Amino acid sequence: MKTTFQVAADEGGLRLDQVIPKHMPGLSRRKARAVIDLGGVFVDKARVRVAGRPVKPGQTIEVNVGGAIERASETPLAPRIVHVDDHIIVVDKPAGLVTAPTPESNRGDLLDQLAQQHGEVYLVHRLDLPTSGLLVFARTRDANKTLGDAFKLHAIDREYRAVAVGEVTAQTIDREIEGRRAVTHVEPLEVFPTVSRDGELTGEIHATLARVRLETGRSHQIRIHLAGIGRPVCGDRTHGGEVERAFLPRPPRLALHAMVLGFVHPATGEKVRWESPLPEDLARWIDRLRPTPSGTSTP
Repeated sequence: MKTTFQVAADEGGLRLDQVIPKHMPGLSRRKARAVIDLGGVFVDKARVRVAGRPVKPGQTIEVNVGGAIERASETPLAPRIVHVDDHIIVVDKPAGLVTAPTPESNRGDLLDQLAQQHGEVYLVHRLDLPTSGLLVFARTRDANKTLGDAFKLHAIDREYRAVAVGEVTAQTIDREIEGRRAVTHVEPLEVFPTVSRDGELTGEIHATLARVRLETGRSHQIRIHLAGIGRPVCGDRTHGGEVERAFLPRPPRLALHAMVLGFVHPATGEKVRWESPLPEDLARWIDRLRPTPSGTSTP
C-alpha cells in the first residue's frame, strides 16, 4: 500500500516518524519507524532511513507499507550459491525471497545479501517473490552489460517447471503483455488424472506438469500466459481466478520453479549451464497428485 502526502505548514520541523502517523492514522509511530528502517519511505523521491530527520513544509512524503514488515520479523531466507567467479554469481533462490529492492524495502533482498557477501553486484534479471530457482548476477560492469545484451537478444536458455490446472497441450503462446511481445513455449511432461470421490479415475486431467521455456522475459510472463489459456499455474492467487482457487490439494506455494539457466559466459566465451532440481516442498506435493494403484491420490 502506497500513501503520498505533502507536509503542511504547521508540520515543519517535526520528525519523519512523527509526521507519518498524522497522515496515516492506522500506522503507529513505532510501526512508522519500522517502515523507515526498512527503506519504505521516500522524501521528495529520495529514500530516507533516518526516523529523526526533520521535515519541511511542502515536501512530498511517500510511504510504502506491505509484506516487507511481516518478512522482516521472520528468519531471513538465504539462497544457495551454485557458482561464483570473478565475473558472475549463479544462485538458487528460494520461494519467498525478494530478488531486488522494492519501494517497501531495500534490506534483506537477494541482491542485498549478495552485495554484503561479495561486494559490488549487479542485477541482471529477476524471479517473482513466490517463484524459486536459478538466477545470475554480474560482478563487473562489463559482465552486466554482456549478460544484459544476451537477455535482450533472447540468447539465454531458461527452462521452468510449472504445474498448471487441467490439461495443457504442447504449444507456443505468443501474446503481448502490456504492449510488448511475449513468447512462451510449453511442453507437457506428466498429466495427473482426476480421481472421483469414490476413488475412481474419471478420465479427465486434473493438472499438468509442464516444461516451460521463455523466449522473452516479461514480468509474470508464464503466469499470465498460462492463465490466459485457462490453465493457470497452481498456487497463483494473482492470476489464477476461480479456476485456481478450486484446485485441490492446495500447493504449498506457487508451483513454478526456474530449473535450467544457460548462457555464454561473459568473460570466457564458453557455454555454461546449470540445473536446479524441484524443491522438496513442490516435489512432495506433486507426489500427492499422482494416483495410487487403487486410483486414489496420495493423502
